[in-house]
Amino acid sequence: MTPGPTSLALDPRGLEKLRADAGAAPEKAIRDAARQFETLFVNMLLKSMREAAPQDGPLDSEQTRMYTGMLDQQLAQAMSARGIGLADVMVRQLSKGSGTAAATAAGVTAPSLNPVAAAIRDARPAGAPLAPLGGPGSATPPPGSTPKARDFINRMWPHAVDASRATGIPPHFIIGQAALESGWGSREIKTADGKESHNLFGIKAGRSWNGESADTTTTEFINGVKQKVVDKFRQYSSYAEAFKDYANLLKNNPRYAPVLQAGGDASAFAQGLQKAGYATDPAYANKLTRIITGSVLRQGLSA
Repeated sequence: MTPGPTSLALDPRGLEKLRADAGAAPEKAIRDAARQFETLFVNMLLKSMREAAPQDGPLDSEQTRMYTGMLDQQLAQAMSARGIGLADVMVRQLSKGSGTAAATAAGVTAPSLNPVAAAIRDARPAGAPLAPLGGPGSATPPPGSTPKARDFINRMWPHAVDASRATGIPPHFIIGQAALESGWGSREIKTADGKESHNLFGIKAGRSWNGESADTTTTEFINGVKQKVVDKFRQYSSYAEAFKDYANLLKNNPRYAPVLQAGGDASAFAQGLQKAGYATDPAYANKLTRIITGSVLRQGLSA
């Protein structure tokens, strides 16, 4: 299917078309990037409204929340198709520059940012609401640590984009999971001699793993009880290799099929990982969703 004006919000493959348009039709690229941001903004607004309402009623469940999220995505696209005025304001701001502004908005001259993030950077609307920081145990950095998150994002973004192309998972979802597993790079698994393992996703070295491994103490929930155990984790020669292995793991294991089909739904992506057994922490999906939709990741992308 040919990507439409708002398809990138749900399908990262639309990025390539937007980049191509930046060179051939700069004005169109500016408007498409603005529409992308408007769609995501409306979707975040709807999500914030949902989260503000009680979600523990007798008819509430993971399934109803998943379908509600899908409905909100469609509503966001429909509302943005008609326009709420935000995209028009952004187009006026971005159009003040030369063709370079269009290329920047489309992620051409700034490969470390996707087009939506670039649009946020250049035309962040005043007073736009930000999701609250995660609470204790959310693995979200506290206030003041956004520069650390920004550095982590900038270093890992090219690898996340490659993994996104291989899996169809939005790159900022992949960055969010790496941030959760590694504490934004501050808790990366070390080898016995203190070197980096480059394992940002907490992937264990099972029987099928033929490479190097690193033993480390980790927290597991066994029969619902939190315990400290020592386990073997995969060791990589580079971050590029780590992201490639992560993509292969999700692509080649049938139990992760729902994860690959989650589209742009952060909650469905996180819930799919938890249900597939990626982690034993019963709060894993909630923690991951808070990071992906939280202000630290968003500010790190838009800086």
